[in-house]
Amino acid sequence: MADRKFVDEDKLILRGLQFHGFHGVKPEEKKLGQKFVVDVDAWLDLSTAGKTDDLSDTVSYTDIYRIVREVVEGPSQNLLESVAHLIVNTTLLKFPQISAVRVKVGKPHVAVHGVIDHLGVEILRYKKHEKIEST
Repeated sequence: MADRKFVDEDKLILRGLQFHGFHGVKPEEKKLGQKFVVDVDAWLDLSTAGKTDDLSDTVSYTDIYRIVREVVEGPSQNLLESVAHLIVNTTLLKFPQISAVRVKVGKPHVAVHGVIDHLGVEILRYKKHEKIEST
């Protein structure tokens, strides 16, 4: 992990994004849908934007928000892993200045016996020197 320079660098943070989507393997999840909660971290150098105070020197977090909304409110996926993957890949493809993205996707209303805040997945992907796969 020492070669992952971005870890100590700047990042954009989006927390608690909530959308209604139709993801899951059960028929009722696909028919009725449910609430999904998403967190995103996107690593990139923010030093120039800090100096210039110019939006063109950064990535607008509203653009990342739109990506998350389009994926979560978009076509149904069976797995949260697929939802998170689509968010990460779309973000890395659209914004070459982002070096890594972490996405957490949670389902707060899961039919399990017990008290939970939410269940979900978290993925972290690094920009590679080769092309990011298209989704």
